[in-house]
Amino acid sequence: MARQPTRRSKDYQAPAQSSSAERARARRSQVRPVGEVKTQTGQKRERGGARQFMSESVAELRKVEWPGQRQLVSATAVVLLAIAAVGLYLWVADEAFSRLVREVLLR
Repeated sequence: MARQPTRRSKDYQAPAQSSSAERARARRSQVRPVGEVKTQTGQKRERGGARQFMSESVAELRKVEWPGQRQLVSATAVVLLAIAAVGLYLWVADEAFSRLVREVLLR
């Protein structure tokens, strides 16, 4: 099935091709910051010490959605099961390879 050409109005003008210099200039202007560096909240970045760092850290920790007891218990169970499975796999692989080395390579 052939595609039919799209019909365009008489006043349609195709976009002009930009030169490589124009593209490079546009790319550089997008990368460099225009003004002063700001924090994530939009405030101006100020030079501060440990006290400011601690107060900002506490403010961020207040925003965290902490898990409930039920979610915490289920996540802990998943982690413990994953550790047990990986430990069992490594123990079996270690036994197999040590037997292979003892019986085949050292004999």
